[in-house]
Amino acid sequence: MSETAFIFIDVETTGTRATRDRITEIAALKVVNGELIDRWSSLIYPECKVPAQITQLTGIHDDMLVDAPRFARIAESLREWLGDGQLVAHNARFDYSYLRNEFKRAGQDYRAALICTLRLSRRIAPQERQHNLKALLNRYGITPIRHHRAGDDVDALWSLWQAWQVEHSDEAWQRLLGDERRHRTLPAHLDSALLEGLPTCPGVYLFYGHNRLPLYVGKSINLRSRVLGHFQRDYQDDKEMRLAQQVQHIEWEETAGNLGAQLREAQLVKTLMPIMNRQLRKQRKLTTWHWAEEADHPQLLSGSALTQPLGGMLYGLFRNAREAKNALLAIAEEQRLCPRVLGLEKGKGRCFANQVGKCRGACNGQESIAAHNQRAQEALAQLQVNVWPWQGSIAIEEKPAGNASPAWHVVRQWCYLGSAESFKKAQTLADTPASFDVDSYRILNRFLRSPEQHGLTVTPL
Repeated sequence: MSETAFIFIDVETTGTRATRDRITEIAALKVVNGELIDRWSSLIYPECKVPAQITQLTGIHDDMLVDAPRFARIAESLREWLGDGQLVAHNARFDYSYLRNEFKRAGQDYRAALICTLRLSRRIAPQERQHNLKALLNRYGITPIRHHRAGDDVDALWSLWQAWQVEHSDEAWQRLLGDERRHRTLPAHLDSALLEGLPTCPGVYLFYGHNRLPLYVGKSINLRSRVLGHFQRDYQDDKEMRLAQQVQHIEWEETAGNLGAQLREAQLVKTLMPIMNRQLRKQRKLTTWHWAEEADHPQLLSGSALTQPLGGMLYGLFRNAREAKNALLAIAEEQRLCPRVLGLEKGKGRCFANQVGKCRGACNGQESIAAHNQRAQEALAQLQVNVWPWQGSIAIEEKPAGNASPAWHVVRQWCYLGSAESFKKAQTLADTPASFDVDSYRILNRFLRSPEQHGLTVTPL
């Protein structure tokens, strides 16, 4: 057997966010050639208060930690004791993330190979539903003195390891460990076989948690690289850690290119409402300023005006009327426009802005309405929203790299209606009902500004 040390380790912490919460207790066992040769344990002063719910769970409270060393004080000696041993822990990336961040705060870059006993348990007994440490200890008749104390949990983990070795031949056991090492960066609850077919092409991917709860929808021009990338940054990103801790199933859809991936992502997020897609998930009711061709000032309209054939110009997409008015007021003040002529203020005669020198006088004849409106429209140009330039629906042909078949994305009045694998099928989508979505609008506006630069061909339907 290899003489490389196995370091069985468990940490207790002040919370679940590895980048911000701190370690309160560490316990570790060093095992070489199947023999327990050393033990390391210590309470750690976390430099913050221990939350009441954590104290209730672990029994560790502030008074216990007053005289405990800070992690920085023991970092060098612990690093030397760990050596190049392989860390063995239950849900190993959780413990490892805290260790890496504590070492980082102490000025050290700690890295180690991992063996996750939670993932190992799933390989050993895939028919079982429960693989948490408490369930495994009950299954093997192992009784820890206390749950959620590092020393007792790490002793129990070592006992579980020994029980597994007894029920497997040495060859089978080494094969299990080899499989675990090959997939050590993957989340503990995710079957590694699900990722074997991940392609390197553009597309969208969907992460699901327990009972197929949608967790996250993402997109990429390289699905394999992007998905695996989620599980390599979890120690430094709280969102990635939560995702890695909860994901149990993954699906993906290939697309012809980047445009298709972005449109499909926005559509799926609105449909599935995954809990970790906060931005794209929002169904925003927007407002916009519409300045009709013969009107003296702009009018507030719903953002759905983008889907209507209107004369004149649209300016800005705002979350509500208040935000829209504040934006127009700011431009009026900057350009010395008249808020009364712009419809932002009621009354007759000189406006208040003119009285304090912030309006050139369109309200009392000092400036002509025509000159004022020209200046206003020039100033508003920075907010101009592109009006739909086609008569009806269009099909956007997107050709993938290589010899794969193109896709046809059907759009009407900035609304994404769906995609098809042929122009003929795309034509059947031309009259599909749809509502305006600001995320799809922004995606389409970027690509349709210069479709040829993105390798796209636009055909009216």
